[in-house]
Amino acid sequence: MSFILSAQREPETIVTAFEQYRAYLASNAASFPSGAHALATSEWYFDPRDHRCPHDAWLESITIAEPATGERSELRVTAIRVRLLGAYHDGFIELFYSRVIRYSLSSPSSVRGLGDWLYDEFRVAPGGHLIHEIEWAGFPRDEGSRWIIEASDVEFQWISR
Repeated sequence: MSFILSAQREPETIVTAFEQYRAYLASNAASFPSGAHALATSEWYFDPRDHRCPHDAWLESITIAEPATGERSELRVTAIRVRLLGAYHDGFIELFYSRVIRYSLSSPSSVRGLGDWLYDEFRVAPGGHLIHEIEWAGFPRDEGSRWIIEASDVEFQWISR
């Protein structure tokens, strides 16, 4: 169930959708991963006037790695780092998922890139993991990409240009 993604963003329902999302965040605060909860409940994360907000940012890179430990490097985890050029082009947004449970990166068309980061939403998965769902604008607009990353949590960093 999503709250503030494209399907819920009709002009007449967007205020209600955000109210329901805020209520969801409050009622699940105890089970929510702390980094994601801090982002989702901050005053700035969903405010496109704030330069740290990912709305309209562009993908610079995505790195999927399997850092390993153990005698034979047999103990592996999956980690994902996403680097975005902020919407105002004055800095970079980095999102780091150090322990990824599963992910799906879907892009029906990426000939001209993924386009703008449109909407995203943090939810709690059964078992207490984070689900971060991201929608990209795409070219043409009706063929936007969708990413779903399930991880232990997310770390955010703003890097001034």
